[in-house]
Amino acid sequence: MKMRHLPTPAPPKSVIVAGAEYTCPMHPEIMEEQAGSCPLCGMGLQAIGITEEEDDQELAEMTRRMWMGFYFAIPVFLLAMSEMIPGQPLQRMVPGTWLSWVQLLLTSPVVLWSGYPLFVRGWMSLLNRSLNMFTLIALGVGVAYLYSVVATLFPGIFPDTFRGHAGEVAVYFEAAAVITVLVLLGQVLELRARSQTNNAIQVLLALAPKTAHVIRKDGSEEEISVDHLKCGDRLRVLPGEKNPLDGKVLEGSSTIDESMVTGEPIPVKKQIGDEIIGGTVNGTGSFIMQVERTGGDTLLAQIVKMVGDAQRSKAPIQRLADSVAGYFVPAVIVIALLTALLWSLMGPKPAMAFALLNAVAVLIIACPCALGLATPMSVMVATGKGATSGVLIKNAETLETMEKVETLLVDKTGTLTEGKPHLTAIVPLNSITKEELLQWAGSLERSSEHPLAEAIVSKALEKKISLFKVEHFEAIPGKGVVGIVVGKQLAVGNQKLLDSLKIDAGLLTDQANALREDGQTVMFVAIENQVAGLLAVSDPVKEMTMETIQNLQEAGLRVIMLTGDNKATAEVVAKKLHIDQIEAELLPGEKADVVKRLQADGNLVAMAGDGINDAPALAQANVGIAMGSGTDVAMESADITLLKGDLRGIVRSRNLSRATMRNIRQNLFFAFIYNLLAIPIAAGLLYPFSGLLLSPMIASAAMSLSSVSVIGNALRLRNETL
Repeated sequence: MKMRHLPTPAPPKSVIVAGAEYTCPMHPEIMEEQAGSCPLCGMGLQAIGITEEEDDQELAEMTRRMWMGFYFAIPVFLLAMSEMIPGQPLQRMVPGTWLSWVQLLLTSPVVLWSGYPLFVRGWMSLLNRSLNMFTLIALGVGVAYLYSVVATLFPGIFPDTFRGHAGEVAVYFEAAAVITVLVLLGQVLELRARSQTNNAIQVLLALAPKTAHVIRKDGSEEEISVDHLKCGDRLRVLPGEKNPLDGKVLEGSSTIDESMVTGEPIPVKKQIGDEIIGGTVNGTGSFIMQVERTGGDTLLAQIVKMVGDAQRSKAPIQRLADSVAGYFVPAVIVIALLTALLWSLMGPKPAMAFALLNAVAVLIIACPCALGLATPMSVMVATGKGATSGVLIKNAETLETMEKVETLLVDKTGTLTEGKPHLTAIVPLNSITKEELLQWAGSLERSSEHPLAEAIVSKALEKKISLFKVEHFEAIPGKGVVGIVVGKQLAVGNQKLLDSLKIDAGLLTDQANALREDGQTVMFVAIENQVAGLLAVSDPVKEMTMETIQNLQEAGLRVIMLTGDNKATAEVVAKKLHIDQIEAELLPGEKADVVKRLQADGNLVAMAGDGINDAPALAQANVGIAMGSGTDVAMESADITLLKGDLRGIVRSRNLSRATMRNIRQNLFFAFIYNLLAIPIAAGLLYPFSGLLLSPMIASAAMSLSSVSVIGNALRLRNETL
């Protein structure tokens, strides 16, 4: 099995991202072509492309070996414990050498067959020069078993330091057998718990339906596999069905439950022309939709891929655990050797027997796995939790940084406001009529993608005004648009555009100021370098914006509004939302300059915008937050994507970040404290004071449960309220 370091493979045609590559939760840089064990830590690899049915071959194999080992280990354990029965009746009836031979015969299948994967992983760790948990287990079990085999076969070769008061050489088959079974039990519990960390992705994948009702050109309908659909196909969606793929409504209307993707519980009304997200649930209506995205291009497939990428990323806090883990196993081996040496020199009779048991206990109880799992398990659960709440996290570093953000910059249009402005005033100048002014402006703005342009064009079309062809169109960022319409030089934009063209607003200045003070955005229309009138556009504030801003401020964030709009208009919106600081009349590049200035002052800055005009600022910010809407999501443009395009997603992302980092710190604390306390106790630190020694079997149980405890704590994140 050759190790490869490759980029994430592109998703196939199916909506389900079924990858053929496997990686390790603790070491995401490891990528293999088939399932197996990580060459660095020995953990079982997980499929990168999550499939509907999680590959459980390793779990089944470990379970089978565990039960086989259990049935053989129980009689070995009972035979060993029979020595503690008063009078030792079994030992009186059966010679001690016979009992040792019986234990040897019963223990060998446990260690050599059930424990085979543990020894293979331990051996691989030596070959790869990457000592890990399985190195310690293989050493501990191997030493106990081999010592006991030699003691059974050749008891006469051992000196007095190995013999008890009656001159017998003790064997520890029960320790080797029970440790093997307990380690396998820990592996089974860990694999089951790890499978639950992908529960959120499994839920998302389950949303994708298998079939769809396609409408043929002759009007007939046929139920076919979703995999056979292509863009442009028309589908009929019946009440209660899942929407097969992303597309648009062509006929009919209904309400759609999008909560499983966006996190919003209220069904959304869908009419002709509205976007449909694949995997969401249709309500009581029936409609016909046209497929616009298939396979890996669908929102659902992108979410699954993005969550998978995030789960394989490393948070900066993990560097501490990685650094400690690099020295951990060699240190444990040294401690085990020192333990054996001290007990052999200073321990009670039989000194060498005590030395062996305590050294094995040290090897077995140490658990670097718990340390390594502390961060990645929390990240896996958190990113899945975010995905089902409409918050897509790009990587683990974003989760860590978001908790520390002090300043939040928010773009006005499309972030604080609906982003769907409508035309509120048409003010012509001189002899031009309102319809003519709208016709000139609409003709030019038809080539623009700006939301304000859409409001003008929509009003012109609503009034059934015919629009002219545009030549030499040019969009000037932060100012407006210019071009030639019917042979005339035309310009539509703000005061900055007029200033750059050296055009005087004249009589329209006072009226423009009045409209701005009312919270409206003003755009001047100039024909042949002469002002011909102005248009005013209003963009209503989103319903939940005020409450969300208040929640963010109460959480200790300084909220600053950025906008390219006029300062007077911006101040009206800021006052309504109780935002104390604004930066207005900014060009797209100047928004990034604001971010740099705040960062230079020592602030960690998050920037929330629509991911298009705000791209420079989003890239510059410590955390860029793209306000998505439905399927129109630029997932690669920011660190966090809010599918609903709602500011409440910022609150959710911050709550998720805080909960995740708190969970990681708990895991790291538990892992550090566990090893800090467990290893000295296993070495016999308490024996001089209390006479207590830690059995290697108890050490094995404690080691197995430590990893499971870390994973169990990470799984609590699924129940966090965001």
